[in-house]
Amino acid sequence: MPTRHDIRNVAIVAHVDHGKTTLVDAMLKQAGAFAAHAAEKLDDRMMDSNDLEREKGITILAKNTAVKYHPKDGGDPITINIIDTPGHADFGGEVERGLSMVDAVVLLVDASEGPLPQTRFVLRKALAARMPVILCINKTDRPDARIDEVVNETYDLFLDLDADEEQIEFPIVYACARDGVASLTKPEDGTVPTDSENLEPFFTTLLSHVPAPEYEEGGSLQAHVTNLDADNFLGRIALLRVEQGELKKGQTVAWIKRDGTVSSVRISELMMTEALTRKPAEKAGPGDICAVAGIPDIMIGETLADPENPVALPLITVDEPAISMTIGTNTSPLVGRGGTGKGAEAKAAVKDRKVTARQVKDRLDRELIGNVSLRVLDTERPDAWEVQGRGELALAILVETMRREGFELTIGKPQVVTKEIDGKLHEPIERITIDVPEEHMGAVTQLMGTRKGRMDNMSNHGSGWVRMEFIVPSRGLIGFRTEFLTNTRGTGIAHSIHEGHEPWFGELVTRNNGSLVADRAGSVTAFAMTNLQERGVLFTEPGTEVYEGMIVGENSRSDDMDVNITKEKKLTNMRSASADSFEAIVPPRKLSLEQSLEFCRDDECVEVTPEAVRIRKVVLDQKERGRAASRAKR
Repeated sequence: MPTRHDIRNVAIVAHVDHGKTTLVDAMLKQAGAFAAHAAEKLDDRMMDSNDLEREKGITILAKNTAVKYHPKDGGDPITINIIDTPGHADFGGEVERGLSMVDAVVLLVDASEGPLPQTRFVLRKALAARMPVILCINKTDRPDARIDEVVNETYDLFLDLDADEEQIEFPIVYACARDGVASLTKPEDGTVPTDSENLEPFFTTLLSHVPAPEYEEGGSLQAHVTNLDADNFLGRIALLRVEQGELKKGQTVAWIKRDGTVSSVRISELMMTEALTRKPAEKAGPGDICAVAGIPDIMIGETLADPENPVALPLITVDEPAISMTIGTNTSPLVGRGGTGKGAEAKAAVKDRKVTARQVKDRLDRELIGNVSLRVLDTERPDAWEVQGRGELALAILVETMRREGFELTIGKPQVVTKEIDGKLHEPIERITIDVPEEHMGAVTQLMGTRKGRMDNMSNHGSGWVRMEFIVPSRGLIGFRTEFLTNTRGTGIAHSIHEGHEPWFGELVTRNNGSLVADRAGSVTAFAMTNLQERGVLFTEPGTEVYEGMIVGENSRSDDMDVNITKEKKLTNMRSASADSFEAIVPPRKLSLEQSLEFCRDDECVEVTPEAVRIRKVVLDQKERGRAASRAKR
């Protein structure tokens, strides 16, 4: 079959924070993607363009870029299309889409941490797709680097995943992406490669090991939609990989939809990626990754084909969702009232607040267009929907994005998505890898025991740290992270990956403490806080507006307690009586959105507004909750 030697398509896959985006930055700079005078002003992690990606330091969306590599022997320039994929398994849909666009993968592994659960996840996908793999050992300059051991662990991982002989014969590149240096010879542990000054060995390895795209001579057009974007002027933009034939600007093509129906559409705009920008192009050939506009309702996984001979490409399939949560409109007494609900500023801020069920539903439907791993199901209530995704983080990112767009929401406690296999109820399970100092080993084992985790593997590298692997139900990991960090004094590192389904593990009790619940509306006073802080840990500070049923702290006992946190000090004619004792107040614990979702019990939910995240009871009325509790006992 004829091949295109002027192009290579490759995805960079790795665990979270192993340096994918930093490596792509270095490739862009060294391939001359930017003018020399602009290079000094460039940000780090240019591919992480989303605000949330920059804040959290992780890649959430798969993105593509293209570098023009000029071979040192003076040959024709070669376009290398690079897909930067997320390293977190919660965004697995993005990884699967990214792999459908490329012909090989670069597996990036940290020289100290070695292969971790997400490394296993992305590698399993690449091996299943029969793709060649190039191993890149990054961060060789880390003081705790152990390059030989990490290479051996990676070979073990390939064997674990049933790789064949051809797949195990992979080339190895050693790199320090931060310094933009790569080498084919192994450096000393903790040092930057010295026999190279740039990424040239990495580029040459890519060209020799990434297969050039193959196509049929004179084949009819077939192009696969792998991602979607939007533009204020062009409307919806579809990102495609052309498998066969040619796609031209102004061409009329057959659009084969997910349900199998075919309609004719015209390509109004055709663009190709160069560095980080899209530039207009006249045509795209086999193997090219391009963007087209002019098809308003096109969806991921659909095919553009020859009108006279329309043949569909297979739809993109992703793993089943494992976690679900209910997302609905805000039903609290403070709905639509801004941060405090007082003053002209608050009124101005809430003018364009999105609080209706129609707005929430439209936004969720819009999210489904570009996020193939998400599902939205109707519930019994017209103003709430069940949203299913791969993990807690993916759903929390969706909620955080909506919150920043001005939505006010009520979020239910995350639940697992169960399925029935052979008449028995099965639930999703995770493989969690935990790295902790030896002195915290007992605390972690005890913590996993209460969450029905069973140890699968344990290794000690002799550096004072232990690595343990557990199989644990996904339910047991809801709310796990905060408690884990507390028990390991913030030193532990935990990463988990979906491992399939097993029969229901039985009842789990993950939170032993009850809640402190406000019994009336009003403003929090320092006087009330001083008296209540012996009862538990408070979440609010003086002056915060609360309402009946809002959770203001964590009780030190297992049951819930209704408290008056708005109580004021009775004034007398003694001078000292009116002075509130601020010095005695313990600073409240501020919970983030993820921590609030972890903290929730089944009868609690989270109120999310652009200014605040509050935890509340589902039933706000104190008497009604009491009646429900007595009915449950009976």
